[in-house]
Amino acid sequence: MNVFVTGGTGYIGSHTCVELLEAGHSVVVADNLVNSSPESLRRVEKLTGKAVPFYNADIRDRDALNRIFDQYSFDCAIHFAGLKAVGESVEQPLRYYRNNLDSTMTLMEVMGDRGVKNILFSSSATVYSQDNTMPLTEESRTGGCTNPYGWTKFMCEEIMRSTAKADGEWSVMLLRYFNPVGAHPSGLMGEDPRGIPNNLMPFITQTAAGRRDHLNVFGNDYPTPDGTGVRDYIHVVDLAKGHVAAMQYMAEHRGTHVFNLGTGTGYSVLDMVHAFEKATGKPLPYKIAPRRPGDVAVVYADPSKSEKLLGWKAELDLEDMCRDSWNWQSHNPNGYGEEEK
Repeated sequence: MNVFVTGGTGYIGSHTCVELLEAGHSVVVADNLVNSSPESLRRVEKLTGKAVPFYNADIRDRDALNRIFDQYSFDCAIHFAGLKAVGESVEQPLRYYRNNLDSTMTLMEVMGDRGVKNILFSSSATVYSQDNTMPLTEESRTGGCTNPYGWTKFMCEEIMRSTAKADGEWSVMLLRYFNPVGAHPSGLMGEDPRGIPNNLMPFITQTAAGRRDHLNVFGNDYPTPDGTGVRDYIHVVDLAKGHVAAMQYMAEHRGTHVFNLGTGTGYSVLDMVHAFEKATGKPLPYKIAPRRPGDVAVVYADPSKSEKLLGWKAELDLEDMCRDSWNWQSHNPNGYGEEEK
């Protein structure tokens, strides 16, 4: 398939490009580089030996999208582009609603105009209500989100559902991620956030690399075994392969489909710290900090639907996640930045 990938220079997008190319698909990437580097795509090309056309474009820019769609005949789009930091969304709600909703609607309007009515959406476990029991299935209650980021994902899902309901030619895959971590095993690609990270693993690896003098653990008074938040961490390569499986399923099944992409196992922040120390031999100094706004105590998935229908399940474990994260960080202490100088 010919795949249009929005946000394709980002952490998950770039790893997905590798898996798409290795599965025999072709990709075109658009990204405004607000939180990513074009160097990631040069690494994709190095790993796969295949060219990746790239456009520095904001997905809210209809004219830019039209120019891209004028040049290519796409079979589907994978929509990664969006702002994604929970805490930042609480501080800057208007920015999040404007960016994440506008980009989704503009993309779907342009796609609809061109008859490209197949889309995979990078959604999130944050769409699930807090009052659900664990593990979360695709039928668990949604809404009641604890932060604007989660609400934008929820609203984008509703936009896509409504569109597919009104026009039966649309196929929509809503892929609800849990907590992506890890890096490509080659050490060439990984997570490289701009500024202060918003996710746990970059904090861990940057602390181990000496870029930070300690790790902040946000909250130790949650109702969990060790008081720290519990999450379902999934290796980014497994997550990327889930997109390939979902795209193939979408090609044969019209309508709207929802899938959890997680491992089904919850680990606490301190579990991650100790696993990283064991996998790498690197001590991790940490300090307990106040809870972050919008965070919840426990979230983990029931991924059985994905295994049954997509033939996909996570294969890499916590040790793989920690080892590959450190391999990336230790070989790229400044992320992709060194290559751009």
